Amino acid sequence: MNEKDIRELVEAVQKGTVSCERAIERLKNLPFEDLGFAKIDHHRALRQGYPEVIFARGKAPAQVAGIVRGMLRAKSSHNILITRADAKVYAAVRRLAREAKFHELSGAITIRRGKKNTGKGLILVVTAGTSDIPVAEEALVTAEMLGNRAEAIYDIGVAGLHRLLAHREKLLAARVIICAAGMEGALPSVVAGLVSVPVIAVPTSTGYGASFSGLAALLAMLNSCASNISVVNIDNGFGAACVASCINHL
Repeated sequence: MNEKDIRELVEAVQKGTVSCERAIERLKNLPFEDLGFAKIDHHRALRQGYPEVIFARGKAPAQVAGIVRGMLRAKSSHNILITRADAKVYAAVRRLAREAKFHELSGAITIRRGKKNTGKGLILVVTAGTSDIPVAEEALVTAEMLGNRAEAIYDIGVAGLHRLLAHREKLLAARVIICAAGMEGALPSVVAGLVSVPVIAVPTSTGYGASFSGLAALLAMLNSCASNISVVNIDNGFGAACVASCINHL
């Protein structure tokens, strides 16, 4: 439940269209609902502006479905997002919500309950290479589910800078840029040097042996000489999008 949902519920009780008993039934599981294996944080949207997101990796399909069932039962208007899922999890979720969509590259599952964009501008997601797209898709989907207008540009890494410069107009139009890169992780520094907006760098685990599964890119991004860069964890497209959304909603 978010502030709008609670306000509408209180107003409905005041008007007499919802009984006190029904309102109490809806509110009794707040601020969280204990399922035994998980505690659903129904108040997170009220505190942080966006709801709890389900991290599916390490959870059984039935556990993810149980959490989704609890979120659907809360009758909230916010979108439901599941990250790092697979086809088995999707099958379990879709039995509960036919509108659920599986984004296979990133493993994200989305249940859209509202499509209104509440962010101030464009969140642009760019990648150095095609191999970085799964992480970028997680960022793109997350940004959209959090109420932002988001677009993506793929495969514009430093090995061919003319590809990046061809999209300079779009870079300059963005309010926040998420930049995913593996290998040596150079692209965020170049992008940040072209724009005056925050650039959120996402190191990816793409690369050969000495890239150390993204550690080389992470260290390169942390040591960037561009002052408008912040860095999230390796392959953390979700986290990058959450920060970008916070900025875009200021």
